[in-house]
Amino acid sequence: MNDEPKRYHHGDLRRTMLDTALAMLTEENGWQFTLRELARRAGVSHTASYKHFPDKAALLAELALIGMDRLRTALLAARPSEAVTLRNQFIEMSRAYVRFGTENPNLYRLMFSADARESASGRLKEHGVAALAVLVDLIEEGQRLGWLRKGEVVEQVGAAWAHLHGVTLLTLDGLLGPDVVGSDRASDAALLVLLEGLEQHK
Repeated sequence: MNDEPKRYHHGDLRRTMLDTALAMLTEENGWQFTLRELARRAGVSHTASYKHFPDKAALLAELALIGMDRLRTALLAARPSEAVTLRNQFIEMSRAYVRFGTENPNLYRLMFSADARESASGRLKEHGVAALAVLVDLIEEGQRLGWLRKGEVVEQVGAAWAHLHGVTLLTLDGLLGPDVVGSDRASDAALLVLLEGLEQHK
């Protein structure tokens, strides 16, 4: 058996640690792990990990940035075709947002946590704005075509995000299930209320 430690190229160690940390996020304890445990799982020395992440806060910040980028990708994928009506695109994008959070619960919670903001500084805001830019584009187009009522786009996006974020967290906490609200379509119903509030009613 070869007991020599693994050797990584300069960029591989960082990627290996991030991939391992993302996998650990899917476990019950979320991000309540230590850098020492992460290094052990990744098969690297504890001291080597500090070359890329001086502390755990720096690591969590990077994971949150990855989460924001993945959220943007998910939202873009939900708006694939001009042949689909803007209304349906909005519905699918809203569903994609909630689905991303419910399929990645610990990552989603980390993205908006104080633990991530501690080290991410303005970068987390920038990546979050980039993710929501997909929604901004859709609302701007909806207003231009007369489908959505006129209003400050920033305010409408803020209201839409607050609604989506709330639906996502309530779903994660099991508070939108049929045993609580009496319907297994409560999430979709909440998204339609959001949409109807933004639409132009003639």
